[in-house]
Amino acid sequence: MLYGVTGVLRSYSLEHECGEQLEPLLRAYRDLVNQILEELWDNIEWEKKKVEGKKQRRLKPKYSVNIHSKEYKKKLRDSLLQEWPYAAHWVDSAIKTAYSIFKSWRKNYVKGDRKGRRPTARRLFARAKQTLIKLEGEKLRLTVKPGEHVYLDLSARYFPLPGEVSSSGLGEPVITLEKVHLPVHYEEATQEGNPSVAWDFNLLSLDGYSPETGWIRIDTSKLSSVHTSSFEKRRSIQRRASKSKKARRVLSKYSNRERNRARKHQLEIARVIQSVCGSVGLEELSKQGMYKRPRTWNRRILRSDWRSITQILVGRLGEAGVEELDPYGSSSLCSRCGWENNRDLNGADVFVCGGCGLRLDRQLNAAINLYMRLRFGYKEKWEGGGRKSIQLRVEGASQREWWDHTVLPSLLMGGCVLTRGGGAEGDQ
Repeated sequence: MLYGVTGVLRSYSLEHECGEQLEPLLRAYRDLVNQILEELWDNIEWEKKKVEGKKQRRLKPKYSVNIHSKEYKKKLRDSLLQEWPYAAHWVDSAIKTAYSIFKSWRKNYVKGDRKGRRPTARRLFARAKQTLIKLEGEKLRLTVKPGEHVYLDLSARYFPLPGEVSSSGLGEPVITLEKVHLPVHYEEATQEGNPSVAWDFNLLSLDGYSPETGWIRIDTSKLSSVHTSSFEKRRSIQRRASKSKKARRVLSKYSNRERNRARKHQLEIARVIQSVCGSVGLEELSKQGMYKRPRTWNRRILRSDWRSITQILVGRLGEAGVEELDPYGSSSLCSRCGWENNRDLNGADVFVCGGCGLRLDRQLNAAINLYMRLRFGYKEKWEGGGRKSIQLRVEGASQREWWDHTVLPSLLMGGCVLTRGGGAEGDQ
């Protein structure tokens, strides 16, 4: 039997009035995180490695010791606890937070998106482990020290809490001076039954898919036209801006106007997505690898708002409600049988499978591929010649059997059109 998503974890923000009581803890927590980051940084060695696909070499980090071993973490924890004045579980949380920050920095540095400087925590925040919290009616009890607690009032919340009067159903809240960001786990039925939907980002549309909703297309051409018209206006005065103060003021006015108009469309797109989804899967796109075509194409990629829409959704649904998916091969792989089209699909409206004969809208096919990665999970593999592949963690039935049983009925019932439905049915 296939497995899928059984619930939804959503994060909500609520203001509190305990900033003065919590400030010493938050400052100590931030200092502790930075101390751990410094410790991890001292265990990095740099080695020159060849950049894939280029002749140049680049310094890449590697660990001189196994920082993920139980022995290392225990030694680190014991050293941090010696002068720690608060509950010991805050140290465990700080270690987890620092490791997460360091992992994110390392991943982005390897991709070329970060500099080779030690990451630093600057904001005042603390992530509370579940052992440090307890839900008592309308209040969240937060343990600061053994026997010393702070009570955060949740009575002004705009969201439901789990039925049981306990911390079960709650994730690890993030505490700041003004707010508590509280993750709450619901069964899908308590969230109005909204399903998980995967979205394929395109230049003029967002294409979403789930078996419950079918194919959802959001037209983003108006958002694109905001950037196009603003670009033409700015270009007419850009050359004069370096010599004229008036031209610089006009250029700044046009830039602010473009940003505000684009923001309006971004918020509306995010609102529509939020209205139909319990959680979302979005492509983790990197623009740097897409600047390979004529200048007009590169400008359209540069002006795309994929990252802005993602950030808005993360703010509204919480990090747990937004999963970024590897987009590799989503447009070139057949969602039904996995056959790969190695030809350039740019400009093609229909995906034609050479394996099972499926004919399907190219963007819908990509959205279905992303949905399967969201639902089943996947792993990346590198084959000979440096080729990458994505393997779904499908259990029970095969990918083709699941597609015929689950996807095909959702396509035929409406919301989309199979270019040739018989291509799928005739191969059963």
